[in-house]
Amino acid sequence: MHIAVNVRFLLPGDQLEGIGRFTYETLKRLVAAHPAHTFHFLFDRAYDARYLFGPNVVPHVLAPPARHPLLWLAWFEGAVALWLRTHKPAVFLSPDGYTTLATRVPRVTVFHDLAFEHFREHTGGLVQRYYRFFTPRFAQASQRLVAVSEATRQDLVQTYGIPAARISIAYNAADAHFRPLPAAQQQTTRERYAAGKPYFLFVGALQPRKNLPNLLRAFDEFKQRTGAATKLLIVGRTAWQAGPMFDVYQQLQFRHDVHLTGRVTDEELVQLYAAALATAYVPFFEGFGIPIIEAQACASPVLTSDRSSMPEVAGGAALLSNPNSPAAIAEALVRLQQEPELRRQLIEKGLTNVRRFSWEQSAEVLWQAMQSVAKP
Repeated sequence: MHIAVNVRFLLPGDQLEGIGRFTYETLKRLVAAHPAHTFHFLFDRAYDARYLFGPNVVPHVLAPPARHPLLWLAWFEGAVALWLRTHKPAVFLSPDGYTTLATRVPRVTVFHDLAFEHFREHTGGLVQRYYRFFTPRFAQASQRLVAVSEATRQDLVQTYGIPAARISIAYNAADAHFRPLPAAQQQTTRERYAAGKPYFLFVGALQPRKNLPNLLRAFDEFKQRTGAATKLLIVGRTAWQAGPMFDVYQQLQFRHDVHLTGRVTDEELVQLYAAALATAYVPFFEGFGIPIIEAQACASPVLTSDRSSMPEVAGGAALLSNPNSPAAIAEALVRLQQEPELRRQLIEKGLTNVRRFSWEQSAEVLWQAMQSVAKP
């Protein structure tokens, strides 16, 4: 069987984030598990050879690089559609929520979230117009859909009217290198990043949906209430519309205890999770929320939001809070600071919860979805 795959999120260098990581981990396993089948990887730019996971992978670079709504249109409805029409694979897998309407090749499309439908103010202009026009059509045109959580599946059902029976679930997972670390190594991390003090940790791109202004306000209230030496580390790249977060940061009474690290390496991220007093991750909305299980895998207690996919992913092993209320978030931070037994319970439950998720299982879900619609 010849399988075409949209791999434009397999970016050169060390740039993989949520969707790119899902693409990488599932495809690596699919290629290895099915050596008798040929995978045609459709890149939109020069590719890194490390993404050619086996001899049954054939790379193709299709122009133009698709990083703008007009270029998305040109790539998916032009270059990809032409390639599919010419080569006629058995199925087209797209792990990033986009596909092409201009093909008769059966399509399996992975949807990570419909955040733009619920927070339209967070994207604007041509991006919002593209999403709102094409995403429901992509969902309707795909013979099989895959969601990364039950919450996302229900969102597809309720927002676009897709029958639940057409939607499989393939969760994200925490990579094997996310693990607890010895106490001495944790202390070294605290010395390096937090002057030896305890710290709360946030991990994620700096953008509106991540709710950093309310987390910062909550941290300031936590400091006022407790007088603790605990710090807040914010790990992640500056994405879009991050201005309000920086405005709040400048107004904090305790901003000297907030440290923005930017992006870090995977190994540094493991160290930061493992040494944290707790991970504080309270977005307004997530299709999955992978920092929850990465933190749990590193034996970090987790505070997260009480809505969308986050309670589902946390699996009863996190402290939940209203993301719209800095006071509620602050109260949760106080509890995490002052209740060591709560932290111990969350760590224990978290290490159990992460066993529910595996890339092997998610890769098998994708394989079954492709098998169910592929042309003979």
